[in-house]
Amino acid sequence: MGIKGLTKLLAQNAPKSIKENKLENYFGRKIAIDASLSIYQFLIVVGRSGTNMLTNEAGEVTSHLHGMLLRTIRLLEAGIKPVYVFDGKPPDLKKQELAKRYSKRAEATEDLAEAIKADNKEDIEKFSKRTVKVTEQHNDGCKRLLRLMGVPVVEAPSEAEAQCAALCKAGKVYAVASEDMDSLTFGAPKFLRHLMDPSSKKVPVMEFEIEKILEGLNMTMDQFIDFCILSGCDYCESIRGIGGITALKLIRQHSSIENVLDNINKERYQIPDDWLYQEARRLFKEPTVCTEDEELNLKWSVPDEEGLITFLVNENGFNNDRVTKAIEKIEAARNKSSQGGLEPFSKPTVNPSVPMRRKESRCMLRSFKMATEHKMFSLQLFNWSRPMVLSKLSSPIYNLGSTFSVPLSRGVCFGF
Repeated sequence: MGIKGLTKLLAQNAPKSIKENKLENYFGRKIAIDASLSIYQFLIVVGRSGTNMLTNEAGEVTSHLHGMLLRTIRLLEAGIKPVYVFDGKPPDLKKQELAKRYSKRAEATEDLAEAIKADNKEDIEKFSKRTVKVTEQHNDGCKRLLRLMGVPVVEAPSEAEAQCAALCKAGKVYAVASEDMDSLTFGAPKFLRHLMDPSSKKVPVMEFEIEKILEGLNMTMDQFIDFCILSGCDYCESIRGIGGITALKLIRQHSSIENVLDNINKERYQIPDDWLYQEARRLFKEPTVCTEDEELNLKWSVPDEEGLITFLVNENGFNNDRVTKAIEKIEAARNKSSQGGLEPFSKPTVNPSVPMRRKESRCMLRSFKMATEHKMFSLQLFNWSRPMVLSKLSSPIYNLGSTFSVPLSRGVCFGF
C-alpha cells in the first residue's frame, strides 16, 4: 500500500522535489527495483481477460515471466542496469495489514463467484484482479529468469522497499524504482515511479529526491517519518479522520507524534488502542537489511543462452526464435554501452537534455485490449509462446493461506 496520498501531497507542497524524465535519461544508471510489486502488475495486466490467464501448455500461469522478460529487456536497451529486490519475511508489524489484504481477497473471491454466476463481464474483470496474489512460485520463477538473463537478484531479509533504500543510501544504486512511496520513508535518496510502465502508456518517469522533499516540506527526516505514519502506513493503524493534509499540518505545528498526541482533540480524533507508532517509527529508521557485499552480489553477467532456452522454451512453452532474439537484444545492449566508451551500464548520461545517439528501443509489452465475446484481441506478446492455452478458472475456489491456488482447466488452445 505504501504511504496514503503522498504523491499528490508532495506535488502540492514540495513541487521542486519532483521532476519528470524520459526512460533514456537513466542511461548508465544502476536502479534497485521492487520486484514483487512489478510481478503483481504483470499478473494483473499481461494476457489477462477476466478469469482467462496467459499460461503454458501445462496450464501454468506465465504472465509474470512474459512481463519480466520484456520489461527487463526494455530497461537494458535503455542502458539501465537493473537490480531486482525481492521481499523476505514480513515484519511482525505488518501482520495486521496482511490480514486486511487476506480479508479483501476473500471478499473478492466471493464477489467473483457471484459475478460468474450472473455472467457479469465487467464485475468478473474487476473482482478477478482483486484476487491476485504474488506467490512464492511466481517469485522463484522470476528469480531464475533474471539470473539466467545475467541480472542480479537481491533477496531481502525483510521488506524489499527497505533493502532498496539501503542500497541507494550506500551508493550502490542511483535510485529506487517502485510504486509504493514508503521507499522514501525508509530514506531512499532518490525514488522513481513509472519506470516499469509499458512504453505504450507514454507516461514519464517521476523522480523524487528526499533532500528536496524535506526542504519543500520544511521538515527533518524524523519529522517526515512521523508525518508518513500519521498519514497512514503499512505498519500501524491510522487515526480515523487524519489523512495526509491534516498530518502535515499537525507535524508542522507540533514537530512529533508525541506532541501531536498531547495536543490533539481526543474526542474528535480517537487514538487506536495500543497504537504502535513508536515501533513503526523504529522500523522505518532501523529496518532489517543486508549490507554485506558478498551477500548482495551485485554483478551483471552475460545471459545464459542455453539456460534461458531450457527454462523458457522447454519448460514454459515460449517460442524458440523469439527467445533467441531476446538473448541477442540483451547482448546487444551490453555491447552498446561498452562501445560507447563506458564500463557497461556504469556511468550516467553527461547531459540528459541532449538526445542520445542510439536507436530507439521498442517495448514489446503493449497495452492490451481485452477480448469481447468471440473476438480475440491481437497481442504480439502471444507470439512468444508456442501453442498458447488461455486457461479459464473453472470455479473461484482458493486456498487463502500464505499462497492460494487457482484451479485451472484447460481452455481453448490457440496456435500462434
